[in-house]
Amino acid sequence: MAGPARLTREDVAHVADLARLHLSEGELDLFTGQLASVLDHAADVASLDLAGVEPTAHAMAVTNVLRLDEPAPCLDRGEVLGQAPSVEDHRFRVPRILGEAP
Repeated sequence: MAGPARLTREDVAHVADLARLHLSEGELDLFTGQLASVLDHAADVASLDLAGVEPTAHAMAVTNVLRLDEPAPCLDRGEVLGQAPSVEDHRFRVPRILGEAP
C-alpha cells in the first residue's frame, strides 16, 4: 500500500490563497517543509497500533483535590493595606490600564 502523497509547494500556495494569506517565495518554501514535517508526524501517530490502549485525557492519572468551603477568619484589612505600595480610600491603588505610570 502506497503512503500518502507528499505535500507540494503548490498545495501550500493553494491553502494560503484560500486563507487569503500572501506568502513570499521564501515563506512558501519554509512553510512547505514545516507543514510536511507536521503531516508526516501526524501520519506516524495515526499508524500506531493502539488496540487495547484506553483513551485518556491526561498523560498521568489526575484527581481533583478540593477542600471544604468553610468560613475562616479573614486577613486584617489594615495590615494588608499597610503592606501595599499605594492605597487610596481604604483600597489598593493600582495604575490605570492606559496612560498612567505606577
